[in-house]
Amino acid sequence: MLSGKRILLIVGGGIAAYKSLDLIRRLRDQGARVTPVLTRASEEFVTPLSVSALAAQKVYRDLFDLTDEAEMGHIELSRAADLVVVAPATADLMAKMASGLANDLASTLLMATDKRVLIAPSMNVRMWEHPATQRNLACLQGDGVLVVGPDEGNMACGEFGPGRMAEVPAIIDAVDAALGNGPLKGKHVLVTSGPTHEPIDPVRYIANRSSGAQGTALAEALRDLGARVSFVTGPATVAPPMGVEVIKVETAREMAEAVEAALPADAAVFAAAVADWRVENATDKKMKKDASGKAPALAFSENPDILAAVAQRASNRPDLVVGFAAETNDVVENATAKRLRKGCDWIIANDVSPETGIMGGAENKVTLVSDEGAEEWPRLSKAETARRLALRISEAI
Repeated sequence: MLSGKRILLIVGGGIAAYKSLDLIRRLRDQGARVTPVLTRASEEFVTPLSVSALAAQKVYRDLFDLTDEAEMGHIELSRAADLVVVAPATADLMAKMASGLANDLASTLLMATDKRVLIAPSMNVRMWEHPATQRNLACLQGDGVLVVGPDEGNMACGEFGPGRMAEVPAIIDAVDAALGNGPLKGKHVLVTSGPTHEPIDPVRYIANRSSGAQGTALAEALRDLGARVSFVTGPATVAPPMGVEVIKVETAREMAEAVEAALPADAAVFAAAVADWRVENATDKKMKKDASGKAPALAFSENPDILAAVAQRASNRPDLVVGFAAETNDVVENATAKRLRKGCDWIIANDVSPETGIMGGAENKVTLVSDEGAEEWPRLSKAETARRLALRISEAI
């Protein structure tokens, strides 16, 4: 139920705008208060009178309405809600959001809000598949915007394919999940992410090419399903997610200590690319060249195996332990052996050979290895990979 929740509903200008009337009715049936905002184009499909009657609220339409600015300015309007929903989200609205434009009331509210934003895209199949729309979608997901749909089916233009706005019950479910009422509500999930930096001296270290993008996307997806997320991250190049507990570390040993401190958890996902070795003879002063011309000899020690330590715990073991296997050859075979060796429940394997562009890139192509065998997933954005994995986790715990 959404009793007492405040929803700011922005209705975009597409044929699917008619569904917004049913969405308003059903949100109110669940106890939500809906404040509607119409774009100029949406008024070609639904009338302010019908929207206002169903919402039992004033409809906001004009950025430069001085009365509204005196009573409730656009800044306050954008922040007085618990969630901002855009349905339908047209290609134009998505482009404005991705580009940071604010030239009407709807786009200004989306720029000014400090609340979560959920969009339900709706457009012609060719518009949806256009590279510009897909770039905008990836940008918005990277910014933390939630997405529901679109569905595949017949369209008003007579074409068939993805682009239909998600059905109202699916949007209601997404609203519920975005407000923390998702299937992982009450669950604690531990996620590790990013690389570790193993110092050689105060200015040099050993690291890898992990950006932390996949771990960050996964933490966001788990959060969006209602989980309480503890996010242990090495020095990643992507910003940590909002709305989770962020624990920053540098080295593998620091990560091991942070993981231990974050337990117990219902599930633990080890997406970090942890260095297998550390420099045993690291110095506290910068190493210098000398007259001999010889390179300094580095001695190495093995780092703690964080995944195995948690997976093989005798007590307080998470119900589900998931590891990642970044491989450059024999991906499934190596991942299967790693799962058995570590004692974890699942391994998410991927090929990080340089030609794939996956390590440090925006996409991933993974294989989920479990007791049931190897399940290959298509190449997807890291956000979509994370969403699918989070849903699978929610089904397992």
